[in-house]
Amino acid sequence: MLARVLREVAGTRYVLPLREGGSLPGLVEADDFGMYVAKFVGAGQGRKALVAEVVAGELGRRLGLPVPELVRLRFDAVIGRGEPDEEVQELLKASGGLNLGMDFLPGALGFDPLVYETGADFAGRVLWFDAFTGNVDRSWRNPNMLVWHGEPYLIDHGATLIFHHNWKGAASAVKRPYDASDHVLIGAAPDLAAADAELAPRVTEGLLRDVVGLVPEEWLVDEAGFGSAGEVREAYVEHLLARASERVWLPEVGR
Repeated sequence: MLARVLREVAGTRYVLPLREGGSLPGLVEADDFGMYVAKFVGAGQGRKALVAEVVAGELGRRLGLPVPELVRLRFDAVIGRGEPDEEVQELLKASGGLNLGMDFLPGALGFDPLVYETGADFAGRVLWFDAFTGNVDRSWRNPNMLVWHGEPYLIDHGATLIFHHNWKGAASAVKRPYDASDHVLIGAAPDLAAADAELAPRVTEGLLRDVVGLVPEEWLVDEAGFGSAGEVREAYVEHLLARASERVWLPEVGR
């Protein structure tokens, strides 16, 4: 049975900022004694990056791809008052309330395609997923993949679903082709045809409604051009369902 809401935890300690990400994520300890990479609602990309993290990340998980657990992270800005960096302090002050946490994978290494070999099947499924969600941030320059206990994990999906930054033009983006030339797994001879045959039938209206339904209400309210958060959810479902139905966006790889 699919979860109707993401598990919620409360931050108890701000550990340190993670400088690798442009949005200044931070490592936060929570009341379940877990460590999470926090993506803050007050970051420059705003709440839409968090919406994309939830929709794309949870969709990937339901399609069988390895994505660290995502949680709703309640964060009291006072927890980070000891942070000496003024930029980080301002971010934390602007991020009190509900944020997003990703399970921290201690000791994980950054993915290097020259070191870690992936099969054509896995590469094809990741490429299909990235093409479907329009992920512009899984290149060889910035793979946004980790290797933990010898297994690859997909992280950082805030740069997916870029159509939601311009809802007026979202319809024209349904068939937008995906450029895979810089994709980190393009050298693994991804079997995109097999991935399409496996994954496309699984992207149903029901699945999309379940995934979009995991986005917290407060990240969808007051969206320009929409009368309610429910209307915004419908727009995500309609766009993604149309994209799943008309897959002219598939890159010319292995076909």
